[in-house]
Amino acid sequence: MRAARYEQFGTAREVLNVDECAVPTPGPGEVLVQLAFSGINPTDVKARSGRVPRVIDEFQIPHHDGSGIIKSVGEGVDSGRVGERVWVMLAASGNRYGTAAQYCVVINDFAQPLPDSVTLELGATLGVPAVTAAYCLFADAPIAGETVLVSGGAGAVGRAAVQLAKWGGARVCTTVSSDEKMRIATEAGANTVVNYTEGGAVDQLKDQGISRIVEVNLTANLELDLAISQPGMKILSYAADGEDPVFPRRALMNSCITIEFMILFNVQKEKFWAAVESVNRALRDGGLSMPPVSYVSLDEIAAAHENVEAGSTERSLLRI
Repeated sequence: MRAARYEQFGTAREVLNVDECAVPTPGPGEVLVQLAFSGINPTDVKARSGRVPRVIDEFQIPHHDGSGIIKSVGEGVDSGRVGERVWVMLAASGNRYGTAAQYCVVINDFAQPLPDSVTLELGATLGVPAVTAAYCLFADAPIAGETVLVSGGAGAVGRAAVQLAKWGGARVCTTVSSDEKMRIATEAGANTVVNYTEGGAVDQLKDQGISRIVEVNLTANLELDLAISQPGMKILSYAADGEDPVFPRRALMNSCITIEFMILFNVQKEKFWAAVESVNRALRDGGLSMPPVSYVSLDEIAAAHENVEAGSTERSLLRI
């Protein structure tokens, strides 16, 4: 099979190579997926650069997310799954066979069935963004009737959170940094979209009754979050770019809020699978739609990684 892979950490053009690789064989409890699309997320480019510490097992085929068709199954897996359309998640977690290849092997449950109404393209954009968003929104309590703030509503997780929060019955506010991102967040369904670079964000958000914040950058946004807080509000922080935050202890005590941190690879299993099921139910209900994407070939993977690193508003999908 053709696959993109790297054997050491570094820049995309330095370490990524596309060449022939043996098709992996599914082991017990695994499935072999013939991939149609591979989705690229910030966590994938961070892993390739070495910013996310891990050991490379001879080589690494990158990317957690993708979509395709199950071609064979390992011992203990229902053979009736062969031929099933699936969305793939966490393929490169503890596994050198990520989705930037013609085939990958994953744990059976990491290949989730795609409803007939859902395209393979949309399936490849789920995984890390949608499950992270679902966890932040639904892991501890229903949000129907609540008002949720999504920080960065045009990003991969942010846009998914806007759509899932709306599907879950919440009113959704979001912050963005440009007119283009405002358009994306509005089209995703946000009720209130605030361009925080123009000033006045606190005034526009403080009386909204926000009970939960899905937070992409706690260091940059903590002051805003506290300014609009109300007792009982919860902040779910899922990303760690930039410097570590400095916590103003007295202000946090006075606010009477909760801050929870999460990373998808290490959350409680029951909450993780509840988030996956929320994504599946939203898919069946038509609650998730295709984000803005740019399509590239497997041979263009280095450029696609650079596009993600540059902060493009479009998701990058590899056509496998």
